Amino acid sequence: MNLISIPALQDNYIWLLDDQNGHCVIVDPGEAEPVLEALGKRHLTPTAIMLTHHHHDHVGGVRAIIERFPAVTVYGPEETLSKGAQIILKSGDEVEIGGVNWAIFATPGHTLGHISYYSAPYLFCGDTMFSAGCGRLFEGTAEQMYQSFQRLAELPDETLVCCAHEYTVSNLKFARSILPDDSDISTHEETVLDKRKKGQSSLPTTLGLERKINLFLRCHDVDLQNNLNINESITTDWQVFALLRHLKDSF
Repeated sequence: MNLISIPALQDNYIWLLDDQNGHCVIVDPGEAEPVLEALGKRHLTPTAIMLTHHHHDHVGGVRAIIERFPAVTVYGPEETLSKGAQIILKSGDEVEIGGVNWAIFATPGHTLGHISYYSAPYLFCGDTMFSAGCGRLFEGTAEQMYQSFQRLAELPDETLVCCAHEYTVSNLKFARSILPDDSDISTHEETVLDKRKKGQSSLPTTLGLERKINLFLRCHDVDLQNNLNINESITTDWQVFALLRHLKDSF
């Protein structure tokens, strides 16, 4: 398989998974034009679209792509039914899409019906986990998002985390503001800044790296809790997660 990221809109990535036989799967097409251009350039025919949630910057290109390729099958959670989804998926489903067997996880928090797709080594997690960060809580709760992170954290270190936005620089800046002496965070920030100056993507990341640089995966970390000046009202890891998300919202 060949993984391709397509920059779209302001800071989105649309993902293509190319089977190297002329067919591919499209993940979260927020707009159609860059996808159609990439398909033409690479002489690819899409067989399926996989949607993680209902926001327009993830589904806005679905209808135009279907018009161009009417045989495409669109998969997604129930909340994407009105956005073009034809086959509705839920947590625990296992489904073959594009010749690949995918496990479906419910990952609520950003939206209530958000799902993620996993087939080793690929994880398409939409706006749940970002490199060094997590999605905003538009519909769900911090506890739901924490549990979503816990589910994704069960996957192997070599998992390729294919998230949907180029937020890595700002996320690392926030992480360094909390843990200024963390060498993993500062070293990776330098690496990402260099990549971005060259016009390169910071994604995909790996889950092994995220365990080191993503504060939202480190809520149990004593150094992190000490730097956050945790008081006696915060007694669980998900409350640490909630505090981090609150701080990031105003960073």
